[in-house]
Amino acid sequence: MTADSARDSDVVTSAVPPSAPDVPGPVPEGGPPGGGVFGRGYRALTLGIVSVVSLIAFEASAVNTAMPLAARALHGIGLYAFAFSAFFTTSLFAMALAGEWNDRRGPLVPLFTGIGGFGAGLVIAGAAPTMGLFVAGRGVQGLGGGLVIVSLYVVVGRAYPERLRPAVMASFSAAWVLPVIVGPLAAGSVAEHVGWRWVFLAIPVLVLLPLAVMLPALRALPREAPDPRGGLGAVLRSRRALLALAVAAGAWLLQYAGGHLTPYAVLPAAAGLALLVPAVRRLLPRGTFRAARGLPMVVLMRGLAAGALVTAESFIPLLLVTERGLSATLAGLSLTGGGLTWALGSYVQSRPRCEPYRERLMGAGMAFLAVAIAAVPLVLAAAVPVWTVAVAWTVGGFGMGLNISSGGVLLLKLSRPEEAGANSASLQMADALGNVVFVGLGGALFVAFGGGSPATGAGAHAAAAAPPAAFLAVFAAMAVVAALGAALAGRLRPAETV
Repeated sequence: MTADSARDSDVVTSAVPPSAPDVPGPVPEGGPPGGGVFGRGYRALTLGIVSVVSLIAFEASAVNTAMPLAARALHGIGLYAFAFSAFFTTSLFAMALAGEWNDRRGPLVPLFTGIGGFGAGLVIAGAAPTMGLFVAGRGVQGLGGGLVIVSLYVVVGRAYPERLRPAVMASFSAAWVLPVIVGPLAAGSVAEHVGWRWVFLAIPVLVLLPLAVMLPALRALPREAPDPRGGLGAVLRSRRALLALAVAAGAWLLQYAGGHLTPYAVLPAAAGLALLVPAVRRLLPRGTFRAARGLPMVVLMRGLAAGALVTAESFIPLLLVTERGLSATLAGLSLTGGGLTWALGSYVQSRPRCEPYRERLMGAGMAFLAVAIAAVPLVLAAAVPVWTVAVAWTVGGFGMGLNISSGGVLLLKLSRPEEAGANSASLQMADALGNVVFVGLGGALFVAFGGGSPATGAGAHAAAAAPPAAFLAVFAAMAVVAALGAALAGRLRPAETV
């Protein structure tokens, strides 16, 4: 960020019209790059990026599979939830810092620092002798993951011309498909036959190959003049660091309160909101919460889409297991089709003929998601086939592919090069905050309508006794959230172009 007011307040406020010039990428020997993202000029960088995203995706699916075995072996079932929240809260903190660090020093150092932190966290968790150290490792992982995802967006903005960015975003989504399908099976086999620790310890070794592939291309990116404001040390001492810390602490308190639904939970919930709301207002683009046109609306819609999807997806397996008697494996498989069509939707939005309709694609994606979420509770009726959920989720996945990838393209299109890091961080924070807010809302609705809470000690019996109204409340609320995003899609276009 270059404006004095933005530098002083650490608020991202500006956007440029869609006619902003492309940021030139690395030019190979022998002339300018030709072809697409896998052409001679971009092949190494694209393969490296896709490999890193694939490993992150594999880790996400594999760790979820191995986590129960790890908690049981370390006698840490009581800290099970903290193993997830530690990753989430530290990644929020890192996302907020990563934007400014990228803008000051470029993406090379933050990206490789993040990959190193991610790998170090996996090693700490895999070698942990106690659950407390395991949770600490997950926290280090979150720091690395937050740096990586923001830095990858900045790399896309700086290395690829605007015409190729939709295809790169499509490759991000495609990189998740295979890991989501094979990750749980592979992790389960390794955990059962070799040991759960190797699920964590093997992944850092696999990171070395994509690093070696992409490093020459990253070094070829145009170098920036040293920022007089300093690097990471100055970022950590900045007001933005305090705001990031407030966001992470507030999110953790809200998660803690959501898992302890007692009268005393009001206190951490109130403290979490008091920390979270003012900090988020300063870290996200001005006008985000009033759906201002252009960049603020892009960020807001990503939060709405991510929150609605994750909340609904969290309750689908519970609904299918407790209300229709499916096994946990079959209930999980009902969501697999959504991952495949997500990649399809991302591919569709990457076609050049779709470029003039990018805002409409985001709106259509939200509409598809709303329809999918609304269709899920139909299976509460015994006459409705249980496979209806799988069909509905393929529709929702296609909508998310249109929405999420188009959102990343629009964000880079509306960002000045020197603000791409901060704005990319805002986009990722919106995703994470949408998860916090709407998962918490879904849990509160579920309990309010008689669903019970595992944290209260009711356990599996409470879940089995959940009335249909509890599920209806959750899915109806998330369908409304997605429909709201679709209704606001017209505000994605900046005022200058309307």
